[in-house]
Amino acid sequence: MTITRTPEEMKKIQEILKISQENNLQFMEIWFVDILGNLKSLSVSHREVEYALKEGMGLDGSSVEGFARVFESDLVAVPDLDTFTIFPPEMMGMPVARVFCEIKTPDGKSFEGDTRCILKKNLAEMKKMGFTNFMVGPELEFFLFPNDKSVSPLDTGGYFDSVPIDESHLLRRKIMIMLEKLGIRVEYAHHEVAPSQHEIDLRYDEALHMADNVVTYKAVVKMIAAQNGCYATFMPKPVQGENGSGMHVHQSLFKDGENTFFDKEDPYYLSKTAKYYIAGILANVKDICAVTNQWVNSYKRLVPGYEAPAYIAWGRKNRSTLVRIPQVKTGKPSATRIECRFPDPACNPYLAFSVMLAAGLDGIKRKLTLREPTEENIFHMTPEQRKALKIDSLPGYLVEAVNNLENSEVAKAALGKHTFEKFVANKLIEWEQYRTQISSYELEKYLPVL
Repeated sequence: MTITRTPEEMKKIQEILKISQENNLQFMEIWFVDILGNLKSLSVSHREVEYALKEGMGLDGSSVEGFARVFESDLVAVPDLDTFTIFPPEMMGMPVARVFCEIKTPDGKSFEGDTRCILKKNLAEMKKMGFTNFMVGPELEFFLFPNDKSVSPLDTGGYFDSVPIDESHLLRRKIMIMLEKLGIRVEYAHHEVAPSQHEIDLRYDEALHMADNVVTYKAVVKMIAAQNGCYATFMPKPVQGENGSGMHVHQSLFKDGENTFFDKEDPYYLSKTAKYYIAGILANVKDICAVTNQWVNSYKRLVPGYEAPAYIAWGRKNRSTLVRIPQVKTGKPSATRIECRFPDPACNPYLAFSVMLAAGLDGIKRKLTLREPTEENIFHMTPEQRKALKIDSLPGYLVEAVNNLENSEVAKAALGKHTFEKFVANKLIEWEQYRTQISSYELEKYLPVL
C-alpha cells in the first residue's frame, strides 16, 4: 500500500523531523488501542521515523484483540501527524515521542475495527445533523496499591482530604505536571472517597482529542505510579465495601462556537436539543452500557449505596441519578452540559464516546420526550416508589448488558458490523469464563456445609 501525503502533511512531517532532531529523538511510539481499549504500540527507531510518518508501518491485525482474522490480517498503522508529542525525558529515560495512528487496509481504506476511526465516523454523522463539535470532559478515578497482587491502601484518606492523611498528594501532582507537559490540560485533582482512591479531571475538549488524551492519561498514571514504587489501576471495583472508580463524562453539542444545550428562557437553562439528547441517553442506556461498562467487574460498581448510578433517571443536584445537570455555573452558556455518571474508566474511550453520542443523537432525531427530573435520593426509595415513578434499573450483570446490546440498532450503527460482532463475541466469552469459575466465596460458604 502506498500512502499519499498532501503538501500540507509533507510540510508537517518536515516540522516534526526538525523537532525530533533538535530533541535528539531516539524512538517514536505509534499508538493505537484494540477494541477493548488496551493500549498497543509499535516502537520505531529514530532512523525510521521519516519513513513511518510518510508511509506508515505494517502490523499483523490477527494478533490484536478484535481486529482481523488470520487471512485478512495485513494492516498499516498510519500516523496522525497532529498527535505527535515528545515525552519529557524524565518520563521515558530518553527522548521518546508518541503519535496516534489510523489503521488502514492494504488498499488504503479505513479499517472497520479501528475504534478511533469509529469515533470519527460518529462525529461525521453528528455534523450531518448540523452540529460542529461534541465536547466532553471526563472525570477519571483510579486506585493506588502496593502492586498488582494487593489491594492494601497506601493511605487512609477520604473525599477531598489533604496532608498528612492524603499521603499520595505528591504523586498526584507529579501526574498533573507530566500531563501538562504533554499538552493535556488538567482542571484539578483530589483524593476520592475510598482510601487510596484518586481523581484527576481533564479540561473540556473535542471528543476525538479527548479520547486520545484519556488513553495518554491512563498510560501516564500507570507509568508515574510504577516509577514511584506503586501500582495504579482503573479497575471499576477493586475493593469490596468501598466506592468503585467511575468516569463521569460531561458532554454538550456545539454549533459554530455556540452551545446548543443552553436556553436562557428554560428554568433549567436546557434547550430542547439538550432535553432530547438526555432522553436519548435514558432510552438507550441499557443497550449501550455493555460498551461504557464493559467488564464483569463493572457491574459490581453499579450497585446502590456507593455513589454509582444503578437506576435510570435524571436530575439537577441529585447524585443518585444516571444523568445529572451540573449547577456550578448556572446560566453560563458555555458551561451548560450534562453529566453521564454511569461509565467507568476501564472502557474504550473511543467506543464509549461513540455510543453515548449516538444515543443522544437518537433522542434528537426522534424528539424523545424527557420526563420530569428526579430530585429525591433514588437509593432510599422502595421498589414500589420507583415503579410508580417509572424508574428502571441498569443491567445487573455483564451478560444482561450484552444481551441488550445485541438487540440495539443504535449501537450496531454506532459501532459498525465488524466491531459490534467482535465486541459481543469477546464479552460473551468473558462472561462464560467468569460464570464457570468457582470463586473463593463459594468454597468458603458451601464447602464446609454441603
